[in-house]
Amino acid sequence: MAHKLVIVESPAKARTIGGYLGDDYVVESSVGHIRDLPNSAADTPAAIKDKPWGRLAVDVDNGFVPYYVVPRDKRSHIAKLRGLLKDADELYLATDEDREGEAIAWHLLDELKPKGIPVHRMVFHEITRAAILAAVDNPRQINDDLVEAQEARRILDRLYGYEVSPVLWKKVMSGLSAGRVQSVATRLVVDRERERIAFRVASYWDLEGTFDAGSGKEPRMFPAKLHSIDEVRVAGGSDFGNDGELKDKRQSDRVHLDRSAAEGLVAALRDTSYDVRSVESKPYRRQPYAPFRTTTMQQEASRKLGMTASATMSVAQRLYEGGYITYMRTDSTTLSSSAVAAARSQVRELFGAEYLPDAPRTYASKVKNAQEAHEAIRPSGDRFRTPAETGLTGEQFRLYELIWMRTVASQMKDAVGHSVTIRIGGGTSDGRDVVFSASGRVITFHGFLKAYVEGTDNDKRKDDAETPLPDLHEGEPVSAASLTPQGHETKPPARYTEATLIKELEDREIGRPSTYASIIGTILNRGYVYKKGTALVPAWIAFSVVRLLEEHFPRQISYEFTAGMEDVLDEIAAGRADRITELAEFYFGSDRVIGLHQLVNELGEIDAKDLATFPVGGPDSGIVLRVGRYGPYLEGPGRADGEAGGEAGAAVRANVPDDLPPDELTLTKAKELLANPAGEEKELGVHPDTGLRVVAKNGRYGPYVTEQLPEDAPKNARPRTSSLFESMSLDTVSLDDAVKLLSLPRVVGTDADGVEITAQNGRYGPYLKKGTDSRSLQSEEQLLGITLDEALAIYAQPKQRGRAAAAPPLKELGSDPVSGAPVVVKSGRFGDYVTDGEYNATLRKEDTVDAITLERAAELLAERRAKGPAKKTAKRGAKKTTKKTTAKKATKKTTKRAATKR
Repeated sequence: MAHKLVIVESPAKARTIGGYLGDDYVVESSVGHIRDLPNSAADTPAAIKDKPWGRLAVDVDNGFVPYYVVPRDKRSHIAKLRGLLKDADELYLATDEDREGEAIAWHLLDELKPKGIPVHRMVFHEITRAAILAAVDNPRQINDDLVEAQEARRILDRLYGYEVSPVLWKKVMSGLSAGRVQSVATRLVVDRERERIAFRVASYWDLEGTFDAGSGKEPRMFPAKLHSIDEVRVAGGSDFGNDGELKDKRQSDRVHLDRSAAEGLVAALRDTSYDVRSVESKPYRRQPYAPFRTTTMQQEASRKLGMTASATMSVAQRLYEGGYITYMRTDSTTLSSSAVAAARSQVRELFGAEYLPDAPRTYASKVKNAQEAHEAIRPSGDRFRTPAETGLTGEQFRLYELIWMRTVASQMKDAVGHSVTIRIGGGTSDGRDVVFSASGRVITFHGFLKAYVEGTDNDKRKDDAETPLPDLHEGEPVSAASLTPQGHETKPPARYTEATLIKELEDREIGRPSTYASIIGTILNRGYVYKKGTALVPAWIAFSVVRLLEEHFPRQISYEFTAGMEDVLDEIAAGRADRITELAEFYFGSDRVIGLHQLVNELGEIDAKDLATFPVGGPDSGIVLRVGRYGPYLEGPGRADGEAGGEAGAAVRANVPDDLPPDELTLTKAKELLANPAGEEKELGVHPDTGLRVVAKNGRYGPYVTEQLPEDAPKNARPRTSSLFESMSLDTVSLDDAVKLLSLPRVVGTDADGVEITAQNGRYGPYLKKGTDSRSLQSEEQLLGITLDEALAIYAQPKQRGRAAAAPPLKELGSDPVSGAPVVVKSGRFGDYVTDGEYNATLRKEDTVDAITLERAAELLAERRAKGPAKKTAKRGAKKTTKKTTAKKATKKTTKRAATKR
């Protein structure tokens, strides 16, 4: 029976759309891409294997024609689509309306080759009944310019990756990869770490005061900070450069206080009376944020929900396919008239008419050359479902709620209020004039902030933060309730998180929003970057790769060139540039630039050892880090004659811990690692009871002692091993210490019922164990000396959860955006931590109780929550199948012009 065949990209989308179109339509999915350039030599068609460009699968000598193959696992599906096409009287290609979707539609058309039936390109940006029916009634033809742009991007990436990656294999390490955008993203992370390595801490002091405005004022007490001394500003963190010195232009117009000067100033102000020198009030107005586009959604999901970019896009894809939101790959911030009406209706219903502006708000995209932009990401339909009405749960509910709140807030009134700066002055006992400054903000009408407040990075002040100040006037007296000298240190530039790296890429116009999730996923999976909390840290191998690219492929790794290529692709998509001409210049070069092909073939000598060598502590330290086949290691000068631990003059090596960030590899740390390199043994003597040799070593998890088994020991025999106590070191540990350590776990005795009590050192510290009942000990030294009576006394006490009774929270932060539970900071056995009552997350080294914010706590809790239960079932490995494909030479309706080698 004849039918109309509609091909979409995913099965989920096919099911939803099929329900809207009825029995006259058969809706099937392509399950993503149906063909691509071959991914391996085994997939490369025999017809091109012997060609000079066969490895690339792109005929660079004749118009850059790509040779596509259908993967083996897609061949049966293509046969199924052909079978459905035989009985069809119309074909609708309904893939996504972006370059990638347009290219998939063209590949389907080129592969299926329908004959004698109309072919339509069906496009929509939301999956609702009205949108789908409208798309069927208003089809168009395939946009060849968009296909050309996508094909140009694919070929660019193939040429870059397949030409540059082999250079990395030969000169850095096998198995590495280079990518046109991924390598630049890696460089961004490496450049930030270079800044942190070069950073030098500057310390500075100021005074923090609490002032009393007097009775009848609200608030009566308010904070203020030291502003100036004798009309010269007091230096703050922004006045110092990364070298730890005051910036040149601020050397003479800033007062740099040290501790003694700050404490002396407090003493000189002990009997000072103060008055208000000035009050400056300004109106505060904040307009709503634009509706989400791809990158802003990814950034906010990271900040508020703790979701990675890839997880955000995966969840958004499911929401789109389920008909809950509009298309999630967009540069646009515009809303359709029906969406504006829906948002305004909900503002009136949920917040009241006073929150609704007189006229609808419109937003212009700030993204240069916004690509295939239809609408912003918003709830689908002409009436928005509230989150409660969707029936969604988990991540889909939370992301939908975020999108819904952002969209509704975009059609609300501005937040208004006023900001105030008060200057308070007084004289010191030694005749200096001192001014303090207090800044405040009060929001008198919250407007859109009632619905949505955007997250911030690096502890920036949020838009709804308020600091009320008393109503003071110039000349009024105030008094100082307290003055405290405060010391500060400048901080290095913050590492990128996924959210801030996405923002940086977008600000530099590098890559496309739809590719950022895969770019970050690639640099993480390749091992160029790893995560420390939410921060992105470059591995040392990334330093070697970026150094090679900077020295030998400077144009291809430059930020400006990579951003410029996006302009070129946009010009091709708009029909204003020729694909072949642009590819020819990139690969073969021109009078203006050297092409990639020439660079790769005329590299000259590359010193692989030099690429992998990085001085530690300056060139005169004699210590270098090298990136080796098995990871980074340190190499330092040999020991002096007579020095214990090795042959005099021989170079000393030590492995670098995998989790040690590059900026923490200081000269002091390097010397410490070289002094106790992993694997190096220190012989302590012979165990008096077993007769086995006892050695001390520095291992991956720290220093330890162990017995060495004889050569004829059974294969399943395991030597006794014990970690050193925190109070011990490899330099001072003795045989007696080792014998005691190797006695652990130690039997302390038995209780009245004959149950054995042992003292053990575990993952969470020293403890006693009696059957299944464990009790914590206060110190590791107790393991060796605790008596049976002392152990019984511990067991006689009621068992407490943890080491002690619950202590009150150190700080209350507010409600967690995910669980809704109150988040507090507590002090625990292993340090300070944040908790929402269900999950605990230890504060990182850079976090402090005073500085921790709700947003940072939510990030830590989201990270902990994402780890799930401690015990995880092993994933079954996927079977490997050998792919055998047939070659399909691409044809286009336009004649390809052969590229001219320049």
